[in-house]
Amino acid sequence: MNERQQARRPGGRSARVGAQVHQAVTELVGERGYGNFTVGEVAARAGVADSSVYRRWGNLEALLTDVVLTRLNARSPMPDTGSLAGDLRTYAAQVAREITGPDGPAVLHLAVALSGSGERGARAGEALRAERTRQLQSMLDRAGERGEEAPDALDVLDHVMAPMYVRVLFGMVPLAPEYVDGLVDRLL
Repeated sequence: MNERQQARRPGGRSARVGAQVHQAVTELVGERGYGNFTVGEVAARAGVADSSVYRRWGNLEALLTDVVLTRLNARSPMPDTGSLAGDLRTYAAQVAREITGPDGPAVLHLAVALSGSGERGARAGEALRAERTRQLQSMLDRAGERGEEAPDALDVLDHVMAPMYVRVLFGMVPLAPEYVDGLVDRLL
């Protein structure tokens, strides 16, 4: 097995470089907005060579897509509180903390910008929606197995997630716990 065929270790230099590059992208999006920086600027901020970024991601759009998918999908573990109402409240509170945290608004703005940036961006948006829907569906299926009546996953996205995303995108933060719980209560 040659060096390129060896499996990457979950930690080590590769993980560090990925985290540094993702953080650099998030900071640059927050400071300058979508489309207002280059791979070279990302690499310089991350303290890596341009060639490292190109080798791993190929181009800026692929990198930006990876940042959005990683940041928005890797978080928000699906809670299991024993009730659908408790699960949805806990999940919504987790999402609210993430999207209002230091990187949250920048990542949301990046996701919106990418969704309108061509075929690859549209695929990234679809991948994000599919993953969120899959996560929510697992929670809703679990509620159904407990005998609870569960809404459709798209209803959760429309009535709980979307209002929070819109408020963050338009700077209407913080998202008070009462507001987030109210979204869940109205849905149920």
